Amino acid sequence: MDHAYNGMAAAELDGVTWQKSRRSNSQGSCVEFAKLPGGDVAMRNSRFPDGPALVYTPAEIEALLLGVKDGEFDHLIS
Repeated sequence: MDHAYNGMAAAELDGVTWQKSRRSNSQGSCVEFAKLPGGDVAMRNSRFPDGPALVYTPAEIEALLLGVKDGEFDHLIS
């Protein structure tokens, strides 16, 4: 992997370890994350493991996680 960029094929991210939530459902509909060598974080849809990956900075992931913990996105699943 020379350079990670948004929309790249997740299969190109060789050597990273993908992680999904233990709360993921049994049908495999999960979002998976992987920390990249440069510190950024990639995200992919587990239903399409070779499909596109979105790449975020640590600050962007931190903002997302803090918003989730604060309940800012609860309206998306109700």
